[in-house]
Amino acid sequence: MKLKYRFTRSMDDSSAISMYMENDMESKITGTVDAWENKELGADPSFVKAVSLDEVTKIDEDLGLQMISIRLDKSLIESYKAIANFHGIGYQPLMRDALKRFAYHELRSIVEGFVKSQKSEEVKLPSSASHTKKASVKPKATKEAAKLKKAA
Repeated sequence: MKLKYRFTRSMDDSSAISMYMENDMESKITGTVDAWENKELGADPSFVKAVSLDEVTKIDEDLGLQMISIRLDKSLIESYKAIANFHGIGYQPLMRDALKRFAYHELRSIVEGFVKSQKSEEVKLPSSASHTKKASVKPKATKEAAKLKKAA
């Protein structure tokens, strides 16, 4: 028998995490994402126990999660559900994973761009330093030319 947690949202928009016991693996309903959505699963009071707000907070803290509210196109959600179903996972964890991967690569791109711009600045500095060396050589050449003119 396994103890599991499930997030639920009621019609009045209040949220709770429910604990339920999974005791018969053979009676698992295929297509469980839709079964959870249309309440075929998780609605039987004999298998669901509401947990306190403190327990909800503790679970979120332990998992490093923060609840947000976001409005997405229905077609986008349906696409995620189809992809998640193909991979045998829930669509919300799939969305979370996609957002994590996007943020990681976007931040990496920003940092790489910053590093490249710093390197290009470093490359410019030595060339400007050699320019000042040329300027310091020029007066010597001018002094030698002046000596030659005096001698002539």
